[in-house]
Amino acid sequence: MAVRLDELAVPVIAAPMAGGASTPELVAAVNGTGTLGFLAAGYRSAAAMVEQIHRTRELTDRPFGVNLFVPAAPGDPAAVAGYRAHLLPEAERWGVRLPETIAPDRDDWDAKITALLAGPVPVVSYTFGLPSPEEARALRAAGAYQIGTVTTPEEARHAEAAGMDALCVQGPEAGGHRATHRVADRPGAVPLLELLTAVRAVTVLPLIAAGGLADGPAIAAALRAGAVAVQVGTALLRSDESGASAAHKAALAELPDTVVTRAFTGRPARGLRNAFIERYEPYAPPAYPEVHHLTQPLRAAATARADTDAMHLWAGTGHRSARTGPVAAIVEELWRAAQRS
Repeated sequence: MAVRLDELAVPVIAAPMAGGASTPELVAAVNGTGTLGFLAAGYRSAAAMVEQIHRTRELTDRPFGVNLFVPAAPGDPAAVAGYRAHLLPEAERWGVRLPETIAPDRDDWDAKITALLAGPVPVVSYTFGLPSPEEARALRAAGAYQIGTVTTPEEARHAEAAGMDALCVQGPEAGGHRATHRVADRPGAVPLLELLTAVRAVTVLPLIAAGGLADGPAIAAALRAGAVAVQVGTALLRSDESGASAAHKAALAELPDTVVTRAFTGRPARGLRNAFIERYEPYAPPAYPEVHHLTQPLRAAATARADTDAMHLWAGTGHRSARTGPVAAIVEELWRAAQRS
């Protein structure tokens, strides 16, 4: 089934949220409202991605998307080792062992591309960069509508040249990882609405707006600024179908501030400000996914104990507006509120 972003009955797309928040049940429920849901393949093996695709197809016959993390060049081993030294007291406190060596990790990229060519999905989107021209051509031939996530006009130009069908324009208000195409890049601070205007000036591709869109007025403003649809993530994190932990869902309503940090993964990501970020942000190197693997035992231990002072709690700037309840009802109410605005 062909996808037309400008023909969505409800132009409020569910963002792909890696780490477990985006479930097949969430995607299917969102699709039922007349919009587009995304599975998050980041951090999953190709086999696990295929399993989620099969489950989603059991739950919905509408088009859905799969988001891929584009692999990055290896980080500086010396910088990662230095950060490990800073984290050792934290590891001792939690009773966990930090990895001494971290093997190269391309997030099972090649196997995922092969799987998506063998069993195509309607939409494929990319975070942290773009596929090779050969990969993009092959997926296009397989019928995939491809969306590149961009944070600057420069990245938008590259994405259009790479053959993307649409762009997801991610502003600094977004929760989770900033989608900068280079790990070491300092993420831009141009607000989403201004960024949409700047990106529109360099491309004719359809634009999806993302970043801090948690209520009707914000969604309406993004659509008026030239987006054909918006993408919401944090607004859905507390929903019944979200795979976020109970502690994460509660923290969205309890903790007041968000901040962009490299402390957990080595890539800049916006999350709820907590003690771990305050202690370790000054030392975190721009090395991804090495820092992600380095801190994984710490994050797992904190999550197991629901310790929000040490968990990675991704959240956009509109996190206090996130509601509980069925995700379909949340999406529909956001769209009704946007139409009233």
